[in-house]
Amino acid sequence: MNTLAGTPVLLRLALRRDRIVLPAWVYVLAASVVSTAVSFRSLYDTEDARLRFAAGIAANTSLRALYGPLHDASTIGGLTAWRMGVFGAVLAGLMSTLLVVRHTRAEEEDGRLELVGAGAVGRRAPLTAALLAAATANLVLAALVAGCLAATGEAPAGSLAFGLALGGCGMLFAGTAAVTAQVAGTARAANGLAGALLGTAALLRAGGDTGPAWVGWLSPIGWAEQVRPFAGDRWWALLLPAAGTALAVAAAYALVARRDLGAGLLPQRPGPAAGAPGLRTATALAARLHRGTLIGWAGGLAAAGLVFGGVSRGVVDLVGDNARVADVIARLGGRQGVLDAYFGTMTNLFGMVVAGYAVQAVLRLRAEETSGRAEPVLATAVSRLRWAGGHLLFPLAGSAVLLAVAGVFTGLGQGAAMGGTGRAVARLVPAALAQLPAVWLVAAVALAVVGLAPRWSTAAWGALAFFLLIGWLGPVLRLPQWALDLSPFTHTPHLPGGAFTAVPLLWLTALAAVAAAVGLAALDRRDLG
Repeated sequence: MNTLAGTPVLLRLALRRDRIVLPAWVYVLAASVVSTAVSFRSLYDTEDARLRFAAGIAANTSLRALYGPLHDASTIGGLTAWRMGVFGAVLAGLMSTLLVVRHTRAEEEDGRLELVGAGAVGRRAPLTAALLAAATANLVLAALVAGCLAATGEAPAGSLAFGLALGGCGMLFAGTAAVTAQVAGTARAANGLAGALLGTAALLRAGGDTGPAWVGWLSPIGWAEQVRPFAGDRWWALLLPAAGTALAVAAAYALVARRDLGAGLLPQRPGPAAGAPGLRTATALAARLHRGTLIGWAGGLAAAGLVFGGVSRGVVDLVGDNARVADVIARLGGRQGVLDAYFGTMTNLFGMVVAGYAVQAVLRLRAEETSGRAEPVLATAVSRLRWAGGHLLFPLAGSAVLLAVAGVFTGLGQGAAMGGTGRAVARLVPAALAQLPAVWLVAAVALAVVGLAPRWSTAAWGALAFFLLIGWLGPVLRLPQWALDLSPFTHTPHLPGGAFTAVPLLWLTALAAVAAAVGLAALDRRDLG
């Protein structure tokens, strides 16, 4: 049989299954780039203002580690490429990683690929369909970024180079995920390996931008920087991610033919003959299932907190005498000083990020249900509500832990940069925890979707993307207040420095309780699966 037989059908199936999540990813990424360009145009409307801005950040090592070097500040496109190049490349890589693993290793783990493979489907068809779906998403992303930037008046060549740099990085990590899907035996492990490689690439890029330049050449994210959109347009640098993608895809194709279906190349360790005493309850089992994810998110937020806190001194220098920049930062994070406004913005961002963890933790309920693992638990003297309650402990209490970790490490970063560590931590931990009711509401919406429309459970990610788009980009785009109010993160206090009002938090908590009650009632009444 042709090893690629059935690829077109599987590709259409993959695109249909991701018809909500994938457009949300692409739209948010492209909208972030365009909104950044629009905000830079309003803040630095003359070349002289842009050059003064560049002079203020040229010697700031923290900002170079965070965003990379600014190659050309004379154009809005150059500023946009500096501001969104690193984050855009990382997010494109994350999007591609999740997409490829979802349609390869996750399908094997759930047993669906075995049923598909029983038909006229070649051995390499599922992997090829997943890679083609990733290529489609990255091509659309590159086209949207290039077209929108060019439509705003930026150089077409630089716009195209920037779009291809983001798409090329996304495709490279799609190939990387294709390899980890063959090596690991579970989707979680495959995502973990690919995520570790993505994080390593980000660290190497930061090391190359602040230390020896050759270190940056070891990172695929550093390759995206070397394209230098709007600053010479190094088209030859696009050959690096293309070659890396080709090598990774070739390795994945070689590995998929050398392993058994459903098994990874890494051997699975057999479990103990008897369960540990600590796994005698449904809550303990849920804790065992969630703890790895919680630890991983905590480590990522700790690293991000150190970085964001460490650049606090540079934020004050960055604003300088530009009243427009100070006004925008104040609108986003409060009006009690530029530094408080910056940290208000960061704590709001941490809330949005932790909401992603909350949605993931809630959707673990649906994953346990569809995989059949929930059925043996519910066959014992465990009710559905007790089973669900064990899992829901993590989007509730786990989110609080993550926000506290973010606040602590941001305070430590600020203390290392500016002194006063104890005071910084004491101010930033409550500021981060103030985002908790909004996170709970997002988690409750996800639970309501799982309970009422389980087949559409992935739509919870679409709801989160909508909230993020409104909450993060709404102030920059100057959306009307009624539109901003649609996001729960609009109603959280902008601390530290802003006024604290308990009433909006109580309303958010009450709405979260109602949505959660609806979701649990529906889950208790409907058929499983």
